[in-house]
Amino acid sequence: MRQQKPAGHRITVLRGGLATAGVVGALAGTHALRRMGARVLWPARRDEYRDENFALFDDDRSGAVLTEDSVRLATRECGPADAPVTVIFVHGFCNTMESFHFQRRDLEKRWSARARLVFFDLRGHGGSGTPTTESCTVAQLGRDLAAVIEACVSTGPVILVGHSLGGMAILAAAAQFPELFAARVIGIGLLSTAAAEVTSAGIAQLLRHPAVDGFRFAVHTAPALVQAGRATTRHVIAPILHVSSYHGPVSSTLSRFTTMMIDRTPVETIVKFLKAIELHDESAALPTLAHLPVLVLGGAHDLVIPFRNSRALAAALPNSELVRLDDAAHMAHLQYPDIVNAALDRLLMRAGAIEQTATESEVLGG
Repeated sequence: MRQQKPAGHRITVLRGGLATAGVVGALAGTHALRRMGARVLWPARRDEYRDENFALFDDDRSGAVLTEDSVRLATRECGPADAPVTVIFVHGFCNTMESFHFQRRDLEKRWSARARLVFFDLRGHGGSGTPTTESCTVAQLGRDLAAVIEACVSTGPVILVGHSLGGMAILAAAAQFPELFAARVIGIGLLSTAAAEVTSAGIAQLLRHPAVDGFRFAVHTAPALVQAGRATTRHVIAPILHVSSYHGPVSSTLSRFTTMMIDRTPVETIVKFLKAIELHDESAALPTLAHLPVLVLGGAHDLVIPFRNSRALAAALPNSELVRLDDAAHMAHLQYPDIVNAALDRLLMRAGAIEQTATESEVLGG
């Protein structure tokens, strides 16, 4: 198991006094979060992504997968339809498939005809359909992923890459469909995610906060009003998610891109999935993955999924490569794409999907 370190990187007024108290508590908590954010995130002096085209996915082949409970999942893909291997990317909580922008941009070129790339939006996120509250579980996300594999990749080997909640979805699929994984899956990438034990730290603790308590109360009491007042609601929930995305200097354009993904997520989706994340435990999946080459990657400053969760994952997976990004937080694949892409390149090499043609400096993102 190899460790790599990046070089040089350093609500809406409802009714009665109780609702008002919830809002006041929420706003007070938000100010505290903004102060915390000021300590860990600031604009980079040079905005390297000022002219970046973050709409690459708009030109890719679009499709849809219907889940077992008739939720429509939006998909995009690029690369040859008859490529030897298909890599499926599963995004995180309050993100969309566009969060894999740099993987889409760079890995299509790097892998060329050797791989097809498939992306999709989780239920309730991005362009996908609205789910029921009862269906917003990690186990259901695992079944959704299995449906995507069956619909989009009828034959041939598959490599799965998941970030945060997307990684949990992969683990949930492995626990429920071990035969599918044994027959089709040849490699796994788990970025900033955990198999279990997220209640004692990370996102569960961040979301046990006066800001979120008021937010939950508002949504459950008058969700239509909250949805109509998204601008106010955004000031409650977005700081928690955004402050935890990056560490240190970051491009203003990249920061806005991330904030837009969070802001576009329906507030009901956020609340529906919060409890699912807290209850998440996919440890049963680990034996299914034990024989596979696995990439486990995390940021040292990740407040959502602390790096110790990545370390625990890697320790339970004997064929894993553990990568710690010392200057990264939760959105490592956006802030340090070269390092993450190089690690994914190594994953495909280890899985036998591509030959080792890159030089060592290219592999390390140099």
